[in-house]
Amino acid sequence: MVTNLEAPRPAPDEAVPWQPGIEARLPWLGQGVQASPLTQPRWLGWSDEMAATLGIQRTPELLARFAGQHSDRIPVEGFAQVYSGHQFGGYTPRLGDGRGLHLGQIDGWELFLKGSGPTPFSRGGDGRAVLRSAVREFLISEAMHHLGIRTTRALAVLGSDTPVWREQQETAAITVRVSRTHLRFGHFEYLFYNGEQAKLRALLEDTLETLYPDLVGTEAPLEQWLLQVVVATAQTVADWQAFGFCHGVLNTDNMSILGETFDYGPFAFLNRFEPGFICNHSDHDGRYAFDQQPGIGLWNLNKLALTLTPFIDAKRLQGILAEYEPALLARYLSRMAARMGLERATLEDLPLITELLGLFSAAGADYHLTFRALAEQDPNVDDGPLFQRLGHQTGFAQWYRRYRDRLGGVGALSAWQRHRAEANPAVILRTHLAQEAITGAERGDLRPLARLHRALCRPYDPRPQDHPFIEEAPEWSQSLVLSCSS
Repeated sequence: MVTNLEAPRPAPDEAVPWQPGIEARLPWLGQGVQASPLTQPRWLGWSDEMAATLGIQRTPELLARFAGQHSDRIPVEGFAQVYSGHQFGGYTPRLGDGRGLHLGQIDGWELFLKGSGPTPFSRGGDGRAVLRSAVREFLISEAMHHLGIRTTRALAVLGSDTPVWREQQETAAITVRVSRTHLRFGHFEYLFYNGEQAKLRALLEDTLETLYPDLVGTEAPLEQWLLQVVVATAQTVADWQAFGFCHGVLNTDNMSILGETFDYGPFAFLNRFEPGFICNHSDHDGRYAFDQQPGIGLWNLNKLALTLTPFIDAKRLQGILAEYEPALLARYLSRMAARMGLERATLEDLPLITELLGLFSAAGADYHLTFRALAEQDPNVDDGPLFQRLGHQTGFAQWYRRYRDRLGGVGALSAWQRHRAEANPAVILRTHLAQEAITGAERGDLRPLARLHRALCRPYDPRPQDHPFIEEAPEWSQSLVLSCSS
């Protein structure tokens, strides 16, 4: 149900300091919407860390609000934003928050209910998220944050008895997503392609004032802003490549202007190193395959830059976009150098890195466990964990000699191995681990979800109880299929 725009109304017994967000400043950027409350809502997962950042506590009143109604059963009112975007290469002129709404802000953090029911932008959908997709987004948001990769955050995930039909009947759920902003490249595209230059300028001015205040009043602030977006995006994509993460749906409407990993759907981490890995069953042409992500990141930035042509000279835009590749390479080299123990990595180290990945691929080696084996390796000997995984592979001996020469000694072995462990995570959210947590939650057993969540919050420093999460993916997991509804 659509209503007149109104800031969320706190219930009388609620102490959370809600504040209006972008809807109060730019009300034409969407429409006010009433949530469709869940029936029998319940907590499935909760981030104590994010709650502490927001300064809130888990209460029955908060559960009711996140489920779509105030404690006195009045439907929650929020704001659904409108935007457009390039989806799988083609432009879709009108998208928007089709299954969620902005609940408001707490101390500058925007809270978004993903799965709260239909909005004017649902395009015939039910506006719901199912339990499996909501749990996956909660877990991956926490996992990426603790890996050190830019990401939107997740405060909580809620389950319910509300039925939802996909291929079969499932139950509705809501992820409470948190970010400093939910502005996407698609917001700027929507205003640009509709010829709304005055509103586009207003959105840009609001973006600078609220998110980049240090740029206000400086020379060429829009150019400086775009450069920051370019660099942040490049760094995030480089992190994906270094950690073996595949997003799956890199449409421009899924790109955050903060460079955060945004709008999780059919994501997956690599198991074996496969450069052309496709995680999205719906991506028939492999547009968003793992090895295509760096190029897609730049393609999407070009679409964002096009929206700025009324304000910035085209040659200057080209110059700013040219900073993408150097920023991506610098970040990738830095990440991979830390994983391999290479100090002051340069472009000359790229062949050494590339050849190692080639050995991974040829051997069918697990991407994460092999890097973890490198972290445990003594580079002074011709034996050890890395040899057990790659020693039989043709070309490994020659590569290892070059690698050892490049290291030039490691000093104290224990310190070297500790630093490698700090750069090579042991716990990764593999698809089968998420599925096991989902299966437990569907049966009413939240223990697997809680255990996995705790382990993902300490990926570099696992406890003995985390060891089940530090294993190669089982054969049965190869049959798991992910699509945009995941």
